[in-house]
Amino acid sequence: MRIAVDAMGGDNAPEEIVAGALLARNELGYDITLVGDEQRMRELLPSDTDIEIRHATEIIHMDEAPAVAVRRKKDASIVVATKLVKDGYAEAIVSAGSTGAQMTAALFDLGRIKGIKRPAISTLFPTAKGPKVLLDSGANADSKPENLVQFAHMGCIYAEKVLGMENPTVGLLNIGSEEGKGNELTVETYQLLKNESLNFIGNVEPRDITIGNVDVMVCDGFVGNIVLKLAEGLGTFLMNAIKDQLTSTYRYKIGAAMVAPGIRNIKKLMDYSEYGGAPLLGVDGVSIISHGSSDAKAIKNAIKAAGVCVNNGFVASTKSRLRGEDK
Repeated sequence: MRIAVDAMGGDNAPEEIVAGALLARNELGYDITLVGDEQRMRELLPSDTDIEIRHATEIIHMDEAPAVAVRRKKDASIVVATKLVKDGYAEAIVSAGSTGAQMTAALFDLGRIKGIKRPAISTLFPTAKGPKVLLDSGANADSKPENLVQFAHMGCIYAEKVLGMENPTVGLLNIGSEEGKGNELTVETYQLLKNESLNFIGNVEPRDITIGNVDVMVCDGFVGNIVLKLAEGLGTFLMNAIKDQLTSTYRYKIGAAMVAPGIRNIKKLMDYSEYGGAPLLGVDGVSIISHGSSDAKAIKNAIKAAGVCVNNGFVASTKSRLRGEDK
């Protein structure tokens, strides 16, 4: 299996991206193609490595308009890496760069799966019962009820094929658990989901997300992105507050030494690098979106996630489930 990695995407590129690719090559055995500035990557790679380099002269930055940048920068690392998948040279792409640019490149070069009206970004959300799927977490700020229904189907396929969940439960993220709650979008979506061949359990309130009773949580990208960023900020705040308190006095420091293993386990549970990344759902190829602040560990795990998607036939399963729908 060959995985194309956008070496220039992300806050810590290319150093952490290259380091993560090396970890993946050594631990997972996948063939890796790093795409980006060849000279910079050569300086970071050992001389005896068998990791392939594809030179790309341009980078799409976070503040650039994705559609415009992808059209103008034909030799951008994310564009070149995506074309490797389109041409069949690589089975998947991994990037920690601009999510908008990655989604645009995937739409332009890989295309949508037949029947999918809009792609969705899936995120593995930490809960008391392990990671659960939240989507859409940012691809579509405005969605229609039929889009959310497709998100639910794609999220279930991901949960089944990649995460190994049997008959995953589906919940609609809403302001109340009762049927009829919410805005026009959620009320209409609820009625549609009731009639789908899904294990739909109804509305899910945001305060219940972390309990982990729902495997696939569906919402539009505006709501999903807010939930995701609030959770990231709250998690950082809580861990810093605990650290400040446990080191504020000598007595607390003694206690901190006793509870340190438990604190580390909690931090690991909330650490996005443990999951690495998640696929862009609805495009005709495996495109793994990683956190912009990904370190080497996160990139290694993102490459691992790409391999699982390929090996389990995630894209083929999505096509099969949704075959026959109109574009």
